[in-house]
Amino acid sequence: MELSGIRDAGIIVTGAAQGIGEGVARHLAAGGAQLALIDRQAEQVAAMADALGGHGFAADVTDEASVEAAITGAADALGTIDGLVNIAGVQHLGPLIDQSADEFDAHFNVNLRGTWLVTRHVARHMTENKSGSIVTVSSNAARVPRVRQGAYCASKAGVSHLMRVFALELGPTGIRVNTVAPGATETPMIRRMMEGMGFGEAMLKGDLDNFRTGVPLGRIAQVDDVADAVAFLLSDQSRYITMHETVVDGGATLGA
Repeated sequence: MELSGIRDAGIIVTGAAQGIGEGVARHLAAGGAQLALIDRQAEQVAAMADALGGHGFAADVTDEASVEAAITGAADALGTIDGLVNIAGVQHLGPLIDQSADEFDAHFNVNLRGTWLVTRHVARHMTENKSGSIVTVSSNAARVPRVRQGAYCASKAGVSHLMRVFALELGPTGIRVNTVAPGATETPMIRRMMEGMGFGEAMLKGDLDNFRTGVPLGRIAQVDDVADAVAFLLSDQSRYITMHETVVDGGATLGA
């Protein structure tokens, strides 16, 4: 079934050069959306935009001037901004007591501050039309603690709550704000982590030593599993849904 409100909609996707961002961009392009793709990897995002018939913008989400220039360019290219998908993020694994201050700070600068900057600038455009849908990809790590992911968990918890406040503040203007919280998703990064760190089986079956439950559905997510949830929350079918977090993790967080 084709979701209404996606075809011809002007949608911005951050972190679109690879991984979940790339998958979501491809999914939305297949649905007929007009895309503005943002990523700090200039060559990759330009190539992705060309492949999908969209517009590519190189930007660092932690730098306000860079964000403002990219959002202004995207608004000009699209004509109107109907949707935003925040996906740009980082993850550095390591025990909290061993993690460097720079690694810790990077999680909050990119995942939290970057999401705030992009959302703020996009929302200012959306309020002119009194409509729009903002979807931010958080993580199920925002809901449960994970060893070696302390800074990531905390930053994503901040992202999820930040979006609830945006939803509360922007609701009266007609803008909806929701999050999608994936578990482990089949991307090159996750595959490298599973192979390099040897926790592939533990990810699916659980690991009591690391206080980790398994995945009841018995597999990690495919990018399209996440993209389907994002597309639904962008679409008219979710027109009365805001301040909601859709968990896409095969039951790994046991409904937490």
